[in-house]
Parts: sequence; structure tokens; C-alpha cells
Amino acid sequence: MTTARRPGALLLDLDGTLVDSEPLHRRGYEAYFAHQGWDVPDLTIFTGRRAEDVFATEPGPWAGLDPMAVLEGVLRHVPDEAAAALPGARELIEAARDRGTPVAIVTSAGPAWVERSLVESLGLSLTSVDVVVTARDVVDGKPHPAGFALACERLGADPALAVAAEDSPAGVRAAIGAGVRHVHGIATTHARSVLVDAGAVEVHDDLRPLLTLLEG
Repeated sequence: MTTARRPGALLLDLDGTLVDSEPLHRRGYEAYFAHQGWDVPDLTIFTGRRAEDVFATEPGPWAGLDPMAVLEGVLRHVPDEAAAALPGARELIEAARDRGTPVAIVTSAGPAWVERSLVESLGLSLTSVDVVVTARDVVDGKPHPAGFALACERLGADPALAVAAEDSPAGVRAAIGAGVRHVHGIATTHARSVLVDAGAVEVHDDLRPLLTLLEG
């Protein structure tokens, strides 16, 4: 592995990294766009970013509409199902807790989705992680580094000694921008080459390879 020493902290994205929720979100977007009579765009523009930021800045049939109102419409169409946990996700969080390595979730989702994912998908509780930074905690979402910087501040962790895991180029760039030197890509939503080009030091299919970082 690229990182030989145990990390000072783990900074973990949620959607596409801890839980395989992108298929659920995709169905929500597709259903909402169909309801509106809109063509479905390339949905990768939403991956890793706050949806309201995309609706506010990217061209599309939503132009001129209230981004938060559009997001609420999408959320009403997301299937009421629990997302499947990514292999190694629960084990990584539990191993970090057992070894005293602080863990933060840094996500573009809201607080309710974080809690649901931890409880229903991972079988954990909010107290299983030390810090949660959601879309509501920062002014600027990914790829801006504010979320990762805030997580490190709240953990009292040096970002240069932390390890991050992200499934999107926006998330990888956000972590690097916050000073995280070891960002691992999780190839659930983007090609490995895209994550490497964004700056990921290694790319994995899931989180199981990161368990070796906590050994020793």
C-alpha cells in the first residue's frame, strides 16, 4: 500500500464509498425528470457534489428554478429503500474504532441520509464515527475542500497524516485541496483512470484494501 504508517484519521465519503446508494439516487433523478417531462442528463455531473450546487450552476431544464425546490422534488422520487453497504465499510469503521483511529464522514448528503445509511445499511449508529460533516455544515460543497478541512479541524487531525476515501473526482479533489496527501479512490461510480487523474494515490473496488492501513 502507498501509506505505510497507520493514518492519523480516516475521512470517508458516504454515497458510493460506504454505501452503494448511487443506483437509488439515479432512479430518483430519472423518475423526477420523467415527471417533469425533461430529458435525463449525464447523471455523473451530480456524483460527489451537492445536488443543489449542480442545479444552481450547471445548464439544464432546471435553469431559473429554485435549486432547493428541485432537489426536494428529486428526493421525493428516490425509492424508500436502504442502500447496500459496500464490502469492508462496516469492518473499516469498526477496526478504526478498535484501534483508536478517529473517523469522519464527509458527505454531500444531508444529516437524515447519513443516519439512515449508518443505521439501516451499515448496522451502526451515529456514535460509531467521531465526526459527521454534511452538506448543511459548509457554505461550499465538493470539489471545494471546506468539508474535509472542517472534518480535520473537528477531529484535531493533521490532514497530511489522514487518509481519505472517495468515489468521485470532485471528492478526490476536495480532499487533496484540504491537504490530504493519501486519497484512495473507490471505483463504484467512475472509471479508475478518472479517479487517478483527479489525484487518487490508489483505486480499489471497495474498502476492504484499506483495512491493511489499520494493522500493526
